[in-house]
Amino acid sequence: MSENHIEIEEQEQVSLPKELDDAHRALADVQALLRKQQVIESVLHKQQNYANPERQSLVEGLVHRQHLSELNVKLHQLHPADVAYVLESLPQDDRLIVWDNIHSDRDGEILLELSDSVRETLIRSMDSDELYAATESLDADEIADLAPDLPREVVEKLASSLSLEEREQLRAAMSYPEDSVGAHMDFEMVTIRDDVTLEVVLRYLRRFDELPEQTDQVFVIDRLDLFKGSLPLDRLLINEPETLVSEVINREVLTLSALDDMYEAAQAFERYDLVSAPVLDPSGKLIGRITVDEVLDVIRDQTESEILTTAGLREEEDLFASVWESAKNRWLWLALNLCTAFFASRVIGSFEGTISKVVALATLMPIVAGLAGNSGNQTMTLMIRSIALGQVNSSNIRVLLKKELAIAGVNGIFWGTVAGLAAWLLYLGSPNAVGLGLVMTLAIVLNLLVGAVIGIGVPIGLQKLGRDPAMGSSVLLTFTTDSMGFFIFLGLASLFFA
Repeated sequence: MSENHIEIEEQEQVSLPKELDDAHRALADVQALLRKQQVIESVLHKQQNYANPERQSLVEGLVHRQHLSELNVKLHQLHPADVAYVLESLPQDDRLIVWDNIHSDRDGEILLELSDSVRETLIRSMDSDELYAATESLDADEIADLAPDLPREVVEKLASSLSLEEREQLRAAMSYPEDSVGAHMDFEMVTIRDDVTLEVVLRYLRRFDELPEQTDQVFVIDRLDLFKGSLPLDRLLINEPETLVSEVINREVLTLSALDDMYEAAQAFERYDLVSAPVLDPSGKLIGRITVDEVLDVIRDQTESEILTTAGLREEEDLFASVWESAKNRWLWLALNLCTAFFASRVIGSFEGTISKVVALATLMPIVAGLAGNSGNQTMTLMIRSIALGQVNSSNIRVLLKKELAIAGVNGIFWGTVAGLAAWLLYLGSPNAVGLGLVMTLAIVLNLLVGAVIGIGVPIGLQKLGRDPAMGSSVLLTFTTDSMGFFIFLGLASLFFA
């Protein structure tokens, strides 16, 4: 057994590439520990000592505890975000082993870092007492983030353990829509009055053990908590201590409403290079703040959502979800694809007579559809991005449509001519060579124009219907450029070769 153990140790001592970052290294280390555990357990089972089963069980227990101890130490050294990355990158069985070996006092902050699908999986594996122990140390805004995934009795127990002020903050955060600023705001911030000196402010700040994260400014309020402006920390440090706050206050501050769209707020952070921004209620009272770390999470989630919805996938799918769950997640758009494929096949079937006369048409059709699909996808990607950034509105849609049609026309003429010449050369010995070249050129020009219209029309249409502009857009584009490409190409061929 010791020889096998030494051999396994040697096999596992593989140096990692230096360019791997901490998260990737952590994942590789955890996977190595899990593999080592599996291999050793396999070796022990092969060497079972039937004469002494108690000794066999003792050896297995010792080895198991040794490697779990190594895993526990490794996980304890990692940042919560790195642990979340490791959990999301492991199959479900390994994920649960790792999760069980994380110190319970870190469970809450790690749950906050996880994707929704993985978080739901881990929460389902925990009972109410474990969930309460994991989340009782979190702030009110953090509990609000997890509340939709937690059992009702756990949320109620957590709320009852909070102070009156924190309970009100939790209630307020949970009352806002999920995509609003209010649902993402942080209640931990520093506030001061404008009738005190900078020296008083400095003495006040020194009383904190540590400032709230992402504190680049302190907020100035009056006695009724109405927002007056902000005092950036650089102004606090470079001005004379005897200076009044009112003399150096920044009154031109970007403020947000709790009901503002969070993604629009994220765009404002990016545009003005903000670190934090105050959140006000309708009366102008300061009720919280938004910080750049929350903004980055929102932008990441939005980007991931757009990538998945473009392909017709729901964003909550776990990479290592069961085959059945993953299959169901993809049914809707596969069903639509099947219908559109049958439609495209019927378009081709309507021109069977033409294809039987000029068999070369069957080999050239995919070129027309493929070029238009790629061109339309470029237009659609640009539109989805521009809509997300708020750059598209009713006053400039017509200009954009004209521009994209012009681009499609130029590309269609150029590449259609190239494809037409290639088709002519390919079938140079055939009496239909010239006709094939002309049909190819015209079909590509027309289908690229169709792709441009769909590339603009689908995202805008979905937006007007209140849907995500990226939702299944690639599926709809492929269906249209395929069907119309076949129809245009074979229709022109019917005219030319009648």
